[in-house]
Amino acid sequence: MFKLVAAVTFAASLTASAQMDMKPSGNQSTDKEKIADALRAGPPFIVKDAVIADWPADPKAPNPEYRVLRAGKSDWTCLPGIPGYPHDEPMCMDKTSMQWIKDSLAERPVHIDQIGVMYMFSGAWVPDLHGTSHSADHTYHVGPHAMIITPHNEDLAKFNRDGSTGQIYISHLPGHSELYLIIPFKEWPTQ
Repeated sequence: MFKLVAAVTFAASLTASAQMDMKPSGNQSTDKEKIADALRAGPPFIVKDAVIADWPADPKAPNPEYRVLRAGKSDWTCLPGIPGYPHDEPMCMDKTSMQWIKDSLAERPVHIDQIGVMYMFSGAWVPDLHGTSHSADHTYHVGPHAMIITPHNEDLAKFNRDGSTGQIYISHLPGHSELYLIIPFKEWPTQ
């Protein structure tokens, strides 16, 4: 597990500086804007061949439709920021993670049999547990990061759960118990 975490962190950190273009919200209206937003979510070697899809109108539907905005040639899918969220949080997911997201959001039992990887190069906003945030919604921006899911929640259970420290932490989707590991990385100076 340590080698996997180290490899993902290293690979993601090498390309993070090129992807640090922050946007104010996830309310893209055209397919062109949604594609551009999704392309910011991961490293170039992932997004260049990834399927670019849009969020379904109802992710809790039994078989939600993730409309394809651009066909891809790999097992990766990138999505624009979630419509209606206060912050723009596009993401790229491998095949395992995409199934995990689909099942979780549709409130179906999640059954994965291998580790999955996700990228969020624009970062995500998490609750500020320490009261030090100066944002109006009392959140803290976790910068670019990779996420790891595993079929074994017990492997992650003892990690830190506070995303406002800048350290590796775990979280879960609201209302769900399936954990995922978040590995933040800072922008590396350009040489």
